[in-house]
Amino acid sequence: MSLCPLCQQTSLSVFHQDNVRAYQRCDNCSLVSVAAAFRLSVIDERAIYDQHQNDPDDQHYRQFLARAINPLFERIEPDVEGLDFGCGPGPTISVMAAELGIKTHNYDLYYFNDPELLSRQYDFVTMTEVIEHVAEALPLLQTLDSLLKPGAILVVMTKRVISEAAFSTWHYKQDLTHINFYSIETFEWIAAKFNWTLEVIGADVVFLTKPLVAEVNCYT
Repeated sequence: MSLCPLCQQTSLSVFHQDNVRAYQRCDNCSLVSVAAAFRLSVIDERAIYDQHQNDPDDQHYRQFLARAINPLFERIEPDVEGLDFGCGPGPTISVMAAELGIKTHNYDLYYFNDPELLSRQYDFVTMTEVIEHVAEALPLLQTLDSLLKPGAILVVMTKRVISEAAFSTWHYKQDLTHINFYSIETFEWIAAKFNWTLEVIGADVVFLTKPLVAEVNCYT
């Protein structure tokens, strides 16, 4: 029996079917996910990522990222230290942060895979257009929680599910590396699960802030 990649429950319902893939929605946490049978192999996934042309000198790309990171930079001090989780082949957030005197490390499973960076904690973690690519949603969030200092901010940029009707014509699902799709309800579930504070910044950006006083999280 299939389990939800996020809450690990069996409460999955048919959400949508197109001519390429089938999608299921969890009645518990509202995550919409692609059935495992339709996921790409690691080799095919990497081949698509290798085609990405992200470049810190690309002003349009900077403007895109600014929707997520400018609100972050407005509320943190220059002496903090962050991590760009899933920075891709052309790290840009770290460059933009450095221009403001903010130190940001780059981590990416394929392009900057330094496991030591995952053994530390940070004042902020950015994850722009990443979360929708990761199949194992719960382990990912557990890792992110371990990376956040008390009071730290997790910045998530991903386009959100609104309804099945909108999903049926949504360009975002056409990218075959996009396999988990989040809604406001899903982020509310995540915030409650990890005792984070959720703040909706924009149409595709949320901030999740870890409490200053650590509490025991239950991952079951």
